[in-house]
Amino acid sequence: MANGWTTHRSDTDEAYDVLAQEPLTGEYVRIQVKTIRQRVDRGNELVVCAKKGNGEIYTKSDADCIVGVLATEGELPRVWIFENREIGEYWASEARASERWIELPLTLNRSLYVEAA
Repeated sequence: MANGWTTHRSDTDEAYDVLAQEPLTGEYVRIQVKTIRQRVDRGNELVVCAKKGNGEIYTKSDADCIVGVLATEGELPRVWIFENREIGEYWASEARASERWIELPLTLNRSLYVEAA
């Protein structure tokens, strides 16, 4: 929302967590939100387990994108969005994540709300 996305939560049981409208194209995107874990045993790689409670993967009909949230104690959370490729786990080093995933800053981008002078 800080970067212009309009979000909607469903009152019905849906496979996705949030329906959001992309600010540039106006396209609606179904988003599944997941926690990112840092795997110390894998060189601190970022890991998103993208499976439903029953162990099944999210299909394209369930969610268009995955949003991963990395919460580290004492720091602001970091949030990335990436395409649902219908796999159970998404792995990336922090350097690769910046190339393959789109980080969504949590700070309000005020320029989105200021009229051009």
